[in-house]
Amino acid sequence: MAISSVRPAMLAGQYYPDDERVLRMQVAKLLAAAVPLEQVAAPKAIIVPHAGYLDSGAIAANAYRTLAGMRERIRRVVLLGPAHQAALHGFAVPAAQAFATPLGEVPLSRSDWLALQARDDVHIDDRLHAIAHSLEVQLPFLQAMFDSFTLVPVLAGDTSGEAAAELLDVLWGGPETLLVISSDLSHYLPYLQAQWIDRSTVEQILELRPDIKHDQACGAALINGLLLAARRHLLQPHLLDLRNSGDTAGDRDRVVGYASIAFCESEPSPHVRH
Repeated sequence: MAISSVRPAMLAGQYYPDDERVLRMQVAKLLAAAVPLEQVAAPKAIIVPHAGYLDSGAIAANAYRTLAGMRERIRRVVLLGPAHQAALHGFAVPAAQAFATPLGEVPLSRSDWLALQARDDVHIDDRLHAIAHSLEVQLPFLQAMFDSFTLVPVLAGDTSGEAAAELLDVLWGGPETLLVISSDLSHYLPYLQAQWIDRSTVEQILELRPDIKHDQACGAALINGLLLAARRHLLQPHLLDLRNSGDTAGDRDRVVGYASIAFCESEPSPHVRH
């Protein structure tokens, strides 16, 4: 394997523009228009959707907008998403050492790549990463928010919340590290039914209840893992946006649910003396 190997931008021109200038302008417009439901400071982790930008870009932008003050701080992004199109037991990292988008290349964290491939539950699979969209669609937003960072891209397959939480703990890092969980919510339900189910799912997340099912979210195991890790690390979730494709793309017969949620360190009580 060549160390310089690069995973190309497979979804450019489909999920987002393939022209650098157009893509940069679209991401900038989405971020400029973002108005999160809550104002939060310096999230440690975010949950964001991963559909095409016309469908879920505005919802994702409400999470990425909260990172505006972290441009100089973040130097490492741990990016996890589900492997939709193929069977996978455990987790997969690519052999490629960089991911490309029309905005440039993002290098992988070499030390994390070496450590992860030594784990029994992590496989090296460029084929899975080549067809996965859940990670790639996040990269232009991350490139717009941060000047320079290394990437830890992980796809999840048949795994548990406990396994995902253990992996997150290993990759947790310090204030230089952002954790990104890429997941959509309910799939292909009528508009009102999707609204009801997605609101229930978000309530579970906000209550840190790690019992999300796969029919509630395609990245259920990863969300459950983050909720378990958030409990241990005393993170507080904040809802930033909750909509579905019926709100953004028009068709309300069969919609996909989208949410953006930030996880921040709990602020100390004002009654506690130091």
